[in-house]
Amino acid sequence: MSAGVDMAVSVGGVALANPVLAASGTFGYGREYSPYLEPTAIGGLVTKGVSLRPREGNPPPRIVETACGMLNAIGLANVGLEEFLAHKLPWLAGQPGAVVVNLYGESVEEFAELAARLGAEPGVDALELNVSCPNVKEGGMAFGCHPGAVGEVTQAAVRAAAGKPVWVKLTPNVTDPMPMALAAAQAGAQAVSLINTLLAMAIDPQTRRPRLANVVGGLSGPAIKPVGLRMVWQVAGALKIQHPQVDVVGLGGIMSGTDAAEYLIAGAKAVQVGTASFTDPAAAGRIAAELAAYCTEQKMSAAELCGSLRL
Repeated sequence: MSAGVDMAVSVGGVALANPVLAASGTFGYGREYSPYLEPTAIGGLVTKGVSLRPREGNPPPRIVETACGMLNAIGLANVGLEEFLAHKLPWLAGQPGAVVVNLYGESVEEFAELAARLGAEPGVDALELNVSCPNVKEGGMAFGCHPGAVGEVTQAAVRAAAGKPVWVKLTPNVTDPMPMALAAAQAGAQAVSLINTLLAMAIDPQTRRPRLANVVGGLSGPAIKPVGLRMVWQVAGALKIQHPQVDVVGLGGIMSGTDAAEYLIAGAKAVQVGTASFTDPAAAGRIAAELAAYCTEQKMSAAELCGSLRL
């Protein structure tokens, strides 16, 4: 990390030593990456999505490499709430960075129950509601594409979360992300995260079959960065006018410190690194260091960089 530059930010009710977080679904529960990354190198992590009951996810094949990215159809495979609380959170709570727990429910009531249980845990700094996962046939897609449903889920989670900050992870698979962001803000969210993966597919021309067993999955990686930047800029601008207390967390194709800087310039207060961690387990720490070097070169703190786009 470059000396003398202030990288600390406050986003969605959470103080971060630097604006780089590991993204949900790409970093396990954190411990898996501990041999590769100093815990102080990044601001924190967003856990793999947690549901009330364990999920096996979709059948394989469920990951496919694509040009400038990858497709995944994992289907939110996870250990479930009880296992997470008993065997994952205790280790996470002892780490120096922020712990944001991504959670997923198939009903408003499930979101509320998860928020209540997780919000009561002292080792949890914030909750991120996954209303946008495009790989699951029930729940996420239906909630994330309708402002009323986004607002209902958010309001239920905020009420249940015992005062913990609630972030809402938004889908890009809509014509306009702003109604969803505004609905989340109106319902009490402290931040919105965007973008999640873009709905996509791949075909094997030799067999004429889909490359994913689920047929469709979520596209991530550098290919989606221009879409992510556009949506972050749109949403950050709208929130600045109508809900200035609500922050934006940017993600989508961040592979370098300058990629992260672009998201901050567009209006994000923090970023999440996802697909890059699959190609380099230490990527999030490297990106944080590169971002600090960029800020030093620009003679700007990370906070000053946020929303500094010149039009």
